[in-house]
Formats: sequence, structure tokens, C-alpha cells
Amino acid sequence: MSRFFATGSDSESESSSEEEQLPRQPTAAFTFSDEEEDTKRIVRSAKEKRYEELMNLIRNIRNYKKIKDMSSMLTSFEDLMRAYTKALPVISKEENGQTPRFYVRCLVEMDDFITEVWEFREGRKNMSKNNSKSLTSIRQKLRKYTKEFEEDMAKFRANPDQPDEEEEEERDVEGDSEPEEDKPGSEAVSIEPSKSVKVAVQRAPGTEDDDGSEDSSDWGSDTDSESDSSGDDAQYTNMRDRFLKQRTGVGEKPEEERKEKKDKSKDRKKERKRREEYPEEEDDGDGWTVVRTGPSEKPVMFAKDAEIDVPLVVKKLSEIVAARGKKRTDRRQQIELLHELQAVADAHNLGPAVAVKIKFAIISSIYDYNPKVSDAMKPEFWSKLLVGIEATINLLLTTPDLTVGEHIIEDSEVFDKPPYRVRGCVLTTVERLDEEFTKLLKECDPHSNEYVDRLKDETRVAAIIDKVMDYLQKQGVTSELCRIYLRKIEHLYYKFDSNVLKQKKGELPPDSVTSVQEMERLCKFVYAKDGTDRLRTRAILSHIYHHALHDNWFQARDLILMSHLQEAIQHSDPATQILYNRTMAHLGLCAFRHSNIKDAHNCLVDLMMTGKVKELLAQGLLPQRQHERSKEQEKIEKQRQMPFHMHINLELLECVYLVSAMLIEIPYMAAHEFDARRRMISKTFYQQLRSSERQSLVGPPESMREHVVAASKAMRNGNWAACKNFIINEKMNAKVWDLFHCADKVREMLTRLIQEEALRTYLFTYSNVYDSISMSTLAEMFELDLTIVHSTISKMIINEELMASLDDPTQTVVMHRSEPTRLQALALQLTDKVNNFVDANERIFEMKQGNFFNRSGNQSGFRDRQNFNRQGQDWNRQRRDNRNY
Repeated sequence: MSRFFATGSDSESESSSEEEQLPRQPTAAFTFSDEEEDTKRIVRSAKEKRYEELMNLIRNIRNYKKIKDMSSMLTSFEDLMRAYTKALPVISKEENGQTPRFYVRCLVEMDDFITEVWEFREGRKNMSKNNSKSLTSIRQKLRKYTKEFEEDMAKFRANPDQPDEEEEEERDVEGDSEPEEDKPGSEAVSIEPSKSVKVAVQRAPGTEDDDGSEDSSDWGSDTDSESDSSGDDAQYTNMRDRFLKQRTGVGEKPEEERKEKKDKSKDRKKERKRREEYPEEEDDGDGWTVVRTGPSEKPVMFAKDAEIDVPLVVKKLSEIVAARGKKRTDRRQQIELLHELQAVADAHNLGPAVAVKIKFAIISSIYDYNPKVSDAMKPEFWSKLLVGIEATINLLLTTPDLTVGEHIIEDSEVFDKPPYRVRGCVLTTVERLDEEFTKLLKECDPHSNEYVDRLKDETRVAAIIDKVMDYLQKQGVTSELCRIYLRKIEHLYYKFDSNVLKQKKGELPPDSVTSVQEMERLCKFVYAKDGTDRLRTRAILSHIYHHALHDNWFQARDLILMSHLQEAIQHSDPATQILYNRTMAHLGLCAFRHSNIKDAHNCLVDLMMTGKVKELLAQGLLPQRQHERSKEQEKIEKQRQMPFHMHINLELLECVYLVSAMLIEIPYMAAHEFDARRRMISKTFYQQLRSSERQSLVGPPESMREHVVAASKAMRNGNWAACKNFIINEKMNAKVWDLFHCADKVREMLTRLIQEEALRTYLFTYSNVYDSISMSTLAEMFELDLTIVHSTISKMIINEELMASLDDPTQTVVMHRSEPTRLQALALQLTDKVNNFVDANERIFEMKQGNFFNRSGNQSGFRDRQNFNRQGQDWNRQRRDNRNY
């Protein structure tokens, strides 16, 4: 073992004497110096090291953000990602898998900054090439990296003002007058040895150090007394133990004190969390003192000897309401205070006016509890809101001498004697209730039991609307009646009433009222009394929707045609445009059920051609493409979405559209097979056919679109049975046709239409093969009645679609063979193209000729040449006309 760690004993003198005999050479020895006694060595935990590295990089990024140095910011961001990856084991251990809030704050700030810089195009153009490239790179990397932190960033954006935990801990520790090594909750161990170590050159014998006279100065303790030094040396068995880290060494606090500091830190954290959950009420100058919520006591409502009367309760109500909307107001406690005040008023029988006034204040405070208007309220407050509004409406209906209105000024309110007058608006309260109910439904998972349970509350909401309708009918205000009628219409228009079909069959008593009759009454009142276009437009659209839902095709069609809504709907608000799209979708389905294929196609074509049916019907958002919408636009569009129980089946809608297009397009394509000017009726249907034709190997159909394409190919060949089997089978029944309320009738109607259109397609395709054909043969081929075959062929002859004539005695169709053969049709197409080419060539030649004379400056005889050219054009035109004849 080294002499440095040798034990201090009597043998030291012997060893020293032996060493004196050896030749002296300068060797290194360790001594202690009093000059470095104040220096400390701090052992930091892994958490502190990693967090300090992250904080330094975040600080650099913020500095680069201020000067818009994108290149440096990109470098620092890459370092930050690597540092966070290294710190993940520590974070998962210390933060229980939670992302540190200061790190999430940095990501949110960077995301907002990069988005702002990217959207400012003029600023991007003025950037240097290096900064522009760095901006593109950092934007891509940040978007890819932040996908892992989307939930944390969303929570942060919901409450960005909450301080970070690390910053709070630093502030708490800095507030205490404790040394650095005594930080509560810190794992760093501070060691301050009694002596600092320094390297000195060993002196030769005979010097001052040789007799050990200065051992006290070099090896002594902090004090000058030698007794303290000897006492310190006595606690070590050898010199090596002096330098080992001790559990409780000099300069360290005892274990009990450290535990006490940790407990204090925990208490501070608990207090801070309690303050965030229950914010304090500051003194606002109205006589209120600081109120601590949670474990602290509530303020006393009234003094013990106070006489409870109407003015005192109204004054206390005004004091509570005055704190509404202030920064430090505890919303939960405000609701509790109002409930307590209501209990006091009910106990002392202060009258219905005071009760209504307090109930309105409770309802308003529940609405105000949620800080964000776009978010849904909590279920517990939703239940309280329903109970409060129901009680208020019942009290208003049972107290006829109580008047409530927005026109009543607070100074003119009467609480003590009838007729009572209270300021408030029942209609606004119910409209807000309806909006909150819609937000609650959109907040829930539509496939969960929670959605079903929440949907059960619609009966209560509808009952409240009915009661408000009764109350407003007694008041007789027309504008308010129109508004509440529209709310009732919007809860009624999309619901199917089975009693309507029973009434059509005569199975209901004559005095029963169906939803169609109720809608008729409500909508006619709005048509007659409404002074705004919006309410009337929404009422008409809802009325059409309800008629179409119950197969009243002619009423729905007449309403949409007489209202001329399609001409001005683009100027309406987005909610009304969504309702228009939904109405047209159901109108198309109604027309399809009534065998009006062209009307069904016309109703659905505008929706289906865009490829954004889901967005147009407000049933979801399509994936974002290249900043097609900003975050604010996406948030607004999400608020416009319809609840799940009001959705229209998109696959059903698309299938009806494609089948309608098939029944129209396939006969048209067969009739104009060789027509170069053939127009396209349905772009979407053509795209499906082309995509199928491009495939080298076509297997059996699986999806709905593949079934329709396969049916189209079969119809094109005149095979109606195969076409019918592709359209109507078990798969298609489960996906589409069973969703109709009259599924069997729809399938029968489809079979008949397929047979008729396949007959027309067959005649268009193979008419040039026959001299004549028997109608009975056609009836057997397509399994149709002879009368249907006769009427179908007669229509084709009348419309000049088929050049033939009917021979009634023999029941045959005689072909006139006026249709050109395939070779003749191709020759006609070539002739048309050549004529078009000659015309274009002549126009180009004339244009060049005119430019040549203009450039040469020779203007003489220009009019003559121009007339000659005109004559040549007329001669060419006459020659072509004669040739056509």
C-alpha cells in the first residue's frame, strides 16, 4: 500500500529514518491548504444533469427564435431531440411516464412560431437561402416529431397559463434561505471536506516541514486549535478513511433535517395544486374578504341576527353575481353559494319572483363554469342544468302573474307583490341548452353506451322545448314563437314516424296527429310570421326533408321547386348550406324509391361529383392535404359536425347514385356508341368503369362499387339476369338495400328497372343485326309483360331513338336499317374529323396571310384581298354544305 495511506503509528519514525538515508529526489506529496477551504464539490443527480442540458438547449432555441436564425434553431432542435432521447429513462422514472411540461411548452412555442413564419409568405421570400432551407427542414422534422406529443400538446393548449413544475420548484427553493446543498427533494450530495487537497513538492530534510512544526497549518482543521485537529484525526483509523464520502460529514445537515425539508417541499406542492383546483377569491372592494375554498370554511351567508327579507336576499344575490367573470372567481363555489341562497329564499317563502331570479343566476353560472365555449360541459353540471331549467319553466307556467323578459330593466323589477316583473330570457336559456346538448353528443364516442345514455336526455330537452312553446304562446310574441318553433322543428325533421304509413293505410284513428301534420303546422306558422329569411329557409328545408323521409315525393318536389332555394343557397350561412345538402340527399333517395331515376341522379350528382360528401354533409373531415385548412378552420368545421344519430349512410347514398347513373348511362352509351360528340352524364360513374377496364385481371366483385361496375358490364351485353344478381344479392342487401324501410319494394322496383333498361340496351346494340324481331320473344328474354315491352319500344320509336316500326297483327318490330354499320360509323367519324382539320387549317392560313401583308406595310388593295378571302370562305362553306346534302 502507498505510504500516503499508511497508518499513523510508532513505526512511522523508523520508516522516516530509513527514508532519510536514501538519496533525496523531488517527489509529489499531498498537503492541505486553508486557502481552499471554502470550495465545495457537488455531486448532482442524473435528473438534474439531463434537465439542465434540456433547459440550456431550450434557452438557445428561444434566443434563436427572437432573431429568426433558422439554421441555428435547426441545429439546436436536433440536439434537443437527441438530449431528450437520452433523458427518457430518467423522465420515465421521475415523471411516471409523463412528458415534462417545460418540454411540451417548448414544442408548442416552436410549432406556433414555425406555422406563423411559414404562413407569412412575404417574409419567407425575403429570407436567405440557408434560412429558407432550414425553415423547410425544421418544419418537416417538427411536424413528424410532434406526432408523439399530440395529446400532451393539446392538454397544454387547453391550459397554457399553468406554470411549469420545474420552474415552480426552482422558485420555491430560491424563496427559502437555505444553502444549495439543502434543496428539498434534491438528490445531490454536497461534500465539503475539512481540508482541501493540493500537490506540493517534498522538501529535503532539515527544512521547516521536516520536524512537523507546520503540520497544524497544512494538515490541521478549520480552526486554529490543535486539539480540534487531533480530534478530527482521531475519528479515522487511517488516512484513507479521511477522504471517503461520509453519510453525515462536516458541512452536511442531519438526516432528520433533510426529511423535514422534503416534507415542506411536498406540502408546498400540495398547496400549489390545491390553489390551482380551488382559486382564491381576492378582495374586490365590495366588502368580500379573501375566501379559501376546499378545506377552508365557506363565508357566512347572513349574520345570525339578520332578518331575512326580499331586499336582503336580492342584495346578496347581486353581490354574488358581481363576482361573475372576474379572474380569481371560483366558479364552483359561486354555484354552491347560489344554491345555498336559493335554499334560504325557499325556507323563508320570499315569493316566486325571487326564486326565478335566483334560478336564472344559477343557470347562468352553470353556463359560465366551462371556460371554453367550444367545449362540452361536464355531465354533473349538465344534470344540474336540466333540473334547474325544468324547475324554472314549471314555476313560470304555474305563476301567470309573473312576467319575465329582456325588456325589463333591473331597476323596474318587482319581487314583493304581484304582478311580478323579473329581467331574464327563457328562450335564450333554452337555445343555449339545446346547443350544449349537441356539444355533449359530439363529445361522446358514438359507438359507446355513454352516447346512448346521453341521447336519452333528448326526451327531457324536447319536453322543455314544448313547455317553453306553451309559455311563449301565452306571451304572444311572434318573433320568439318563430325561434322556439324552429327549435322544435330541428328536433323533429330527421325522425321517421311509423304512424305516417299506418295513416296512409287507414290503420290509425282520424283524430290522431302524426309528425308530418305537426311539421306542417309549425312550418306554416314560420312561413307566415317570420321576418328573417334564415328561419324561413331552414323551416322549408326541414319540411322538405321530412316529406322526403316519409316518401311524400310530390310534396317535397313541389316545395323545393316553388321555394327556388337552389338559386340563392350559396349566400346562406354554413349551417343552412349543410341542411340543404342533407335535404337534397334525402330527396334523391325518395326519388329513387319512387322509380324516378333521373330525378334521383340530378339530386345526388352535385354532392357526389365533389368527392367530399362526408364534409358537405358535416359527418366528418377528410385527411388534410398540404395546408388545405388551418387549425382554426379545422376547429370551426368540427363544431359544425352533426351528431352521429343524425348521419346519413354514405355507402347507401353512393350506391343509389351509381345505380341511377348505370340505369341512365349504359343505354345512352349503347345508343351513341360511335358518336364522337357523346357527352358524359356521370363523371364518377365513368371513372369507376375506366378504373375497372385498366385492370389486367378482374376478379369477382367484393365492394359495393365493384358490384355496380360488374352489373354495368352485364347490362351492356344485354344480360339482365347477371346484372340483377350483381345488384341484388346477400352482400348488397346487408350493405345497402336492407337499410330502406321498404326494402322488398325497392328490390322489386330495381328488378323491373333493370329489365326495362337492359331491353333498351339490347335493342340499341343489336338492332342492326335484325330485320325484324318478335315482341313475344323479347318478353320471354327479359321476363317482362308484353304490354311493358310494347310501351318501351313505342317510346323509343316516338323519341326517334330506334328507327323501326311496329307491326300490330304479327306483334313484331320491323327494323328500317337506317342506322349505319360499324364501318360506316367509323367512316362518318373520320369525315367529321377531316372537315374540322380542313377548317382549322384554312383559318391558320388566312391568319398568317393577313399578318404577312400587315408586316410588309403594303396596305394597297387590302380590302380587296379581304373580300376575296371572305368569298373563298363562303365558297368553301357552300361546298361543304352541298357535300353534306
